[in-house]
Amino acid sequence: MARMLERYSKEIAATLKQELGRDNVMAVPKLDKIVLSMGLGKCIADAGGGSKTRETKRFQEAEAAMTTIAGQKPLVCKSKKAVANFKLRDGWAIGLKVTLRGRRMYEFLDRLVALAVPRIRDFRGLDPNGFDGRGNYGMGLAEYGVFPEIHPDKITFQQGLNITICTTAGNDAGARRLLTLLGMPFRS
Repeated sequence: MARMLERYSKEIAATLKQELGRDNVMAVPKLDKIVLSMGLGKCIADAGGGSKTRETKRFQEAEAAMTTIAGQKPLVCKSKKAVANFKLRDGWAIGLKVTLRGRRMYEFLDRLVALAVPRIRDFRGLDPNGFDGRGNYGMGLAEYGVFPEIHPDKITFQQGLNITICTTAGNDAGARRLLTLLGMPFRS
């Protein structure tokens, strides 16, 4: 069992049940999924065309890094329509995403909180206003190199990473309390 999942089931669920005044443990907020995504629009300019986008070094490096970070192969997202101003055609690969659930989700969150977030340069806490009103939290990293499994010498391109943490809490207050108990360092 993942360390954070064990801590949630033994300590955090009971604390949330008492604080939120819930009668049933199943009504207590919990993590639903974590979605990692990367927009790779710069690969189109590097390739000079969309059919070669996945063959560019930038795309392959980003795909390998996301596989290493998430522990599973990412899904390639393709454009749905052509946009002439962006020199984009229908069906070109423009991004990557991974959805984590279960044990992998808790292991990723543990690595994010304990190892990756403290390595961010000039870190003063995560934005407490990153909630969407329904109990989901979104954050972005300017570079994915803060994860310890990524070797800094192998990074040739700086690339951002978006992280969306979805919870079963119906509101922001319950989700914020859940994530705070899980160790997310929000700015005060």
